Amino acid sequence: MSRQWAAWMPQTISAFRDACVSIPCTFSYPGDISPSIIHGIWYFNSPYPKNFPPIVLKTKTNTAHELYMGRTKLLGEIQQGNCTLQIDRLSMDLQGKYYFRADLGGYNQYTYSEHANLYMLDEPFVILPQEMVAGSEAELICRVPDNCPEMKPTVTWMEIEGLEHHSVYVNLEETSSTWTQVSTLKFLPSYKNNGQRLSCMVTFPGTDLEYKGFATMNVKYAPRIVDINSSFETTEGTRVVFVCVVDSNPISSVAWYKEGSLVKVDYTANLTLELEYVTFNHDGIYICSAENEYGKVNKTIGLAVMYAPWKPTVNASIIAMEGETVTILCNTQGNPDPIISIVKDKQVLTSVIFENELVLEIPSVTHEHDGEYWCTAENQYGHSNSSFNLTVVFSPLVLPESKCTINKDTVQCICTVKSNPEPYILFELPEKNLTVSEGDPEFVYSQRNGYVVSSILTLQKEGPVPKVVLCSANNLYGKKDHELPFEDTDTLIWAKIGPVGAVVVFVILVAVGGYMIKTREKKNITESSSFIQTGTSPTSYSGDGKKNLGKIESGEISSLDGK
Repeated sequence: MSRQWAAWMPQTISAFRDACVSIPCTFSYPGDISPSIIHGIWYFNSPYPKNFPPIVLKTKTNTAHELYMGRTKLLGEIQQGNCTLQIDRLSMDLQGKYYFRADLGGYNQYTYSEHANLYMLDEPFVILPQEMVAGSEAELICRVPDNCPEMKPTVTWMEIEGLEHHSVYVNLEETSSTWTQVSTLKFLPSYKNNGQRLSCMVTFPGTDLEYKGFATMNVKYAPRIVDINSSFETTEGTRVVFVCVVDSNPISSVAWYKEGSLVKVDYTANLTLELEYVTFNHDGIYICSAENEYGKVNKTIGLAVMYAPWKPTVNASIIAMEGETVTILCNTQGNPDPIISIVKDKQVLTSVIFENELVLEIPSVTHEHDGEYWCTAENQYGHSNSSFNLTVVFSPLVLPESKCTINKDTVQCICTVKSNPEPYILFELPEKNLTVSEGDPEFVYSQRNGYVVSSILTLQKEGPVPKVVLCSANNLYGKKDHELPFEDTDTLIWAKIGPVGAVVVFVILVAVGGYMIKTREKKNITESSSFIQTGTSPTSYSGDGKKNLGKIESGEISSLDGK
């Protein structure tokens, strides 16, 4: 099998400056040539002798360009087709293309087109992974050329103390007759390693040569909230600033929420939320949330806005029948929760501490529960109150002091009735078939004190004293008929008032009697048109405190004997 002119060497080869490099090389020539001796020449940057390229090494004369004098030698047996070249003490001006020319004698000389590109390195190659994610294993690779048999490199990783679970693996790779020592650093990155610089150091034992390659880690990690306000309290009207500082890679979307509602959002590492004038509406739970493609985090804080209780909400004023159940409800709001009390007549009926609601239930109201009630609320920031009225209605009740008193010249009957609303009172004399209402101002005088109405019927003694006088009282809620008992007090009265008092009383009675007689002569008592009293109408009062009292139910009252 005939051979042709051909050479084999790496297209590229690397070496550290000031170190050495061995360029592996083999060649062949046509088989019909039988050289007695073979010489070789290495050229730099050009294959053509006529261009006078620098001679790296010439075996025939053992000469070289001044750049290469004392730096080069053949490692292979050229007679066996091995043209491997070693260059020592490399410098940057030796970087370039290297060509081999075979000299077989005579015209059998040939420069091979195949050549090697020599690259000078000042530092090793440190290769980072495409992406490093916190919590996921990562690998950093340091590639060191190992192409000089006389100088074997040693690789050391530097500044790796902060790496979690790190380990180093070394292997030797061969590519196109070139060798590379590969040192792999495996570890578990965390957010702390982001921005950390690692170095791969190459040394050659027995020399002071040292080369370092550096890599700055870009570790991707989910956001962390590194600073945020603590929960705190303030008062209405103050200015509050919430600060949320987030650390993440890449930058996160940071947002403030208040109880689920978005308040503010931005792509930033520091998001502030300013509340210029705090009110009770700002009270609540606030959340700072940060999110990027690697995760999400949030933290919660509370803002307590302290304020005085609001004006309490109470029942509308109500009317209740005696015996009914009445519930009084008082609501307010304050922070802190206030002390709530229900007060009547300056007395506390019930209260609660640190609540927003108070309920008072009266199982069976009586007229004593009637009146104005106050709901008061108080905390250390202020107080407020509201009032409402409870009106208790009940049917008439004739009181025990109701009676008829027989005096010397008159019979006076008093009917004292307690009720709400005010009763309509009638006096009945069954023997005379007469009815006198409190609307007859000549015979009946009425006065009111609270729920008590006293109607007084005064009649002249012009005949036998009636045996029965009835008092009838009614309002919207019922009617009460009561027979008034009689009491003769003439002797008792005279004993009490004495001689002087008797004269005074006598004068008064004479005056009253004369007045009553003249009045009967002037008027026929039929129906008074001055005021019509019904069961539902309120009672009106005249300027002197007396009532305009309804109407006279009977046709006429002239005397006790009916004349």
